[in-house]
Amino acid sequence: MQPTGNVSLTLVETKEQREAFIEFPYTHYQDSPCWVPPLRVEQKKLIDPKKNPFFNNAEMAMFTGTVNERPAGRIAAIIDHRYNEVHGGKTGFFGFFETIEHQPLVDLMLKAVKDWLKQRGMTHLLGPANPGMLDVIGVQMDAYEEIPSLMMPYNKPYYGEVLEQAGLSKAMDLYSFLATNPGVDIERMARAKAIVSKRLPSLRLRTVDLRNLKEDAEIIRAIYNQAWAKNWGFIPMTKEEFDDLASSLKLVVAKEVAIIAELEGEPIGFSIPLLDINRILHKMDGNLFPFGWWKLLRGRKKLSHLRTALMGVLPEHQGKGIDAMLHQYVVEKGYENGYISSEIGWVLETNLDMIRVAERMGAKPFKTFRMFETTL
Repeated sequence: MQPTGNVSLTLVETKEQREAFIEFPYTHYQDSPCWVPPLRVEQKKLIDPKKNPFFNNAEMAMFTGTVNERPAGRIAAIIDHRYNEVHGGKTGFFGFFETIEHQPLVDLMLKAVKDWLKQRGMTHLLGPANPGMLDVIGVQMDAYEEIPSLMMPYNKPYYGEVLEQAGLSKAMDLYSFLATNPGVDIERMARAKAIVSKRLPSLRLRTVDLRNLKEDAEIIRAIYNQAWAKNWGFIPMTKEEFDDLASSLKLVVAKEVAIIAELEGEPIGFSIPLLDINRILHKMDGNLFPFGWWKLLRGRKKLSHLRTALMGVLPEHQGKGIDAMLHQYVVEKGYENGYISSEIGWVLETNLDMIRVAERMGAKPFKTFRMFETTL
C-alpha cells in the first residue's frame, strides 16, 4: 500500500476534466498485459448525456482523484431513476471505479459518491455499474491472467480488497463459464436435444435476420424483458436503449449462430453470441484511427472465440430444456463455422438452473465478478 500523501478530489465539469476522466485507465493499465483498451469514441459516448439513452432516466456526477498532484483514480456517482421505480427503493450507484492501491484515496472517492447520493435522498449504494446495470458491471475477483471477453470487466487484483476496507460488502457474485469444443459433452447435448425435440416437435430455431434487424430486435427485447424480469438487478430495456444496443452490436453479432427459438411459429427464446473483438481491441490502444478500423475489419474474420452475452426464454417455457437447445445449436453450428470456444455469462450465483445447464453441457467455471453494496 502506498503512503497517504496529499490526496485530493475534483468534480468533473469541464471538457478537459472529462477527457482526463476518460484517459485515466489508459495510463493506469499500461503495464497490465491482459487489459483491453476500450475504444475512446465509445467511452466518450458512454458518459455523454446527449448521446447515451441511459441518461434519459438517470443522472451522474464524476470525480477524479490525485495523490501528490498526480492522477491516481476516478469514480462516478449515479442515480438510475428507472431502477428505483422498478425495485421500489432509493439505490444510488458508483461506477467507472479505477484507482491506484491507495486506501485514503479510495475512501475519499467513495465519500464523495456517498455525499452526492445522500444529498439526493438515496439510502443504499450498489456498484460498480458503468453506468447502468445493463452495461459492464462488477469487480473481477479472479483469473487476472486472462484477457477479458467483450463487454466484461477487468481490473487490478486489489480492487475487491480496497472496497471491502472502505466498508462495502458483497451484494451478489456473477459467474462466467467457458465452453470449449474439446470440453463440451457433445453426446450428452445430443441426447438432450433429442428429448426436447420429441417433447416439443413444433420447436424451431432460426437465425436472426440482420437485414431486417429492427423487427427481430423488437422480438428479442420483448422476450428479454419478460425472461429476465425476476432476476436480481433487472431493469427492462426501453425501445430506445435496445435500438442503441442493437446498432452498436450489429457488426459483432456472430450471425451464423445468433438464433431465435419459435414454438408453433411464435418466438419464445433467443441466444445472441458475440464475436469477441477484444482479441483485436487488445492491440489497438483504444483508437480507430489511423489504422485501428482496418485491424478491426480484417481481424473479425479470424476470430474463434465468442461471448454468449444475451440469452432468454419466456417464463412459461423455462424448465423445458429450450435453453439447452440454444446452447447446443451455438456449440454445434459454431464449430462448423470455426468458433472453438465461448464465454457464457454473466450468470447470477443464485441462478442454479442456468449453472446446472452450463455444467451439464461441459462448460467450466471461468471467472467471478462481484457487486458491492453498503447503506448510506
